[in-house]
Formats: sequence, structure tokens, C-alpha cells
Amino acid sequence: MNTHSQPRSAFLDAKATAALLPWTALADEVEALLRQLQNSSSVSVPPRIVMPTAPGNCLFCMPATDGQVIMTKLISFTPGNAQAGRPTIQGDIVVFDAATGERQLILDGPTITARRTAAVSLLAARKLAAQPDGPLLIIGAGVQGSAHLQAFAQGLGTQEVWIHSRSHRSAQNLLAQAQAMGLRAQIADDLALAARHCPLIVTCTPAQAVVLHEAPRPDAFVCAVGAFTPQMVELAPELCQRFLQQSQIVVDTEDAEHEAGDLLQAGIDVTALPNLATVVQQNWARPTGPVLFKSCGWGGWDLAATRLALRQHQSAQVA
Repeated sequence: MNTHSQPRSAFLDAKATAALLPWTALADEVEALLRQLQNSSSVSVPPRIVMPTAPGNCLFCMPATDGQVIMTKLISFTPGNAQAGRPTIQGDIVVFDAATGERQLILDGPTITARRTAAVSLLAARKLAAQPDGPLLIIGAGVQGSAHLQAFAQGLGTQEVWIHSRSHRSAQNLLAQAQAMGLRAQIADDLALAARHCPLIVTCTPAQAVVLHEAPRPDAFVCAVGAFTPQMVELAPELCQRFLQQSQIVVDTEDAEHEAGDLLQAGIDVTALPNLATVVQQNWARPTGPVLFKSCGWGGWDLAATRLALRQHQSAQVA
């Protein structure tokens, strides 16, 4: 038995974790990881393990490494918690040194999940949105609604936001947050009107039912992040088919082929769609027409966030 004690690693709460992940730097780190994938075999992201734990509930285990940093995200997903005022996602990310195996850091899992998801959307909007500065329509006013509000405001310079939610309280809370940030903000009771007004649309609901039936603007950029299993859905099948036939659909990773409920339920062959790595590595010209970006999540996004957080933490320790 090895009797050597392991060096004590920092355990960071949600606030401390978020402070290490500024939006623009995080989107840049995601892009850097995608470029690294093109030129290096050091990045390894095995398929995530999703273990059902109860009806509608799951435990996720997501490991990844870039050859220097090893991380594993272990989180629970419990949608019913929202009605009881408890977090839907709970858990941690544990960070190890690849050379020594020493644990270096423990980060707040829900914070990483929220920020890396919004940062991926931010990067996609940078590359694919015809009008990246908005106005922005957010459908779903929970954790991801808040994260996307912050990411788009700080990363794209969005000044105007419309908010639609089934929960009046959540909508009012997000409205207050937007106003405190100095943004022009309003509740979107008429979703069709809001979709006609806003070139940027983010759907980040619990994905239990269709919430968006149309994106009528010729410069629409729709970012759908709520559905990440074949059974989940936010977008009408007809809307997905229109994007496929008349404009462009981009998925976050190849894993979307068995996770993108919106597209799978619309009968779309997800394997034929380009992903964000293709956009970045081929330096796509910015599209001028509508784009649907379907995001399902990937351990590589957590790896990007983890290594940025680790660098930031180590720099602060030296300073």
C-alpha cells in the first residue's frame, strides 16, 4: 500500500469557479481546443457514460485529457428539482496532472456546465451569426438562460434582450439581471413577434415540449441547447426541416448523431451535418442566411473550461 499522502488540492465553489472563466477567454479556449484537435492526437474525449438513476434522472460521467491535464466531470441531472427549488444539475469536476496523477483542483460541476455551454454558443455565434450583436431572444429563463445572457452581452456586445419563459418568476428574475447589466430588456409574451424582431434566438428550456415553431428572419441564428437526448425536444420538426432544406444546420460535435433530439425527431440524418470543429478548422466565411446551431454537450468543452480554470488558478497562486 502506498502510504504517501496526496497533496491537498483546492476545492472551489460556484463563485470561485466562475471567476476563473471569463466569457471571451473561455470561448477562445474552446476554439483553441478545436484547432488542437486538427493537429494533435493528445486530446482524448471518450464517450460520456449516462446512467439512468430514476425515471427522468441520470448520472453523467465525462472524462477527457489533452495529454497534460486529466479531468472527469461527475454530475447528476434531476429535472424535477426545479419545481422544488433545488438545482437540476449537481456535481463536481476533478482535475489531475497527467504526468504525476496528482489531483490539482476540484471545480463546481454545474458552473462549468453552464459556462462552457454558453461559451460554445458564443463561439458559434461569433462564427455563424449574420447579425452577432443581436437583438437576442432567450427562451427559457433558468441557469442556461442566465449564462447565455451574460455570454452574449459580454462576448458579442448584445444590448437588447427579449425573454420568454413559462415561469413568470424566472422571466422576471432574468429581466432584472439584464437590466442590472445595463441592457434594454423586456418580457416576450408574444413569441412570434419576438422571433420576427430578434436575429439571435437561444432555446435553453428543460426540453419537455416544442417551444419554437418559427425563426422567420433571413438573418436568424438559432442556438438550441436544451435537448441533449433523443427523447428531448425544443424545436418543431418542421422548423428543423426548413433549416435543412433552405439554410444551414451545424451541430456541436459528432456525438449529436445519437443525442440531438430536435433533429432526430425531425427525421434528419445528423451524421451528414457539419460540426463546430469543421467551421473553426476550415475558417468558414460568415453565413449571410439563417443558421441553426444544435448543441448537445461534450466532455471536450469541459476540458477546455477546466484547463483555462487551472491556468487562471495557478497564475493567481503565483501572483
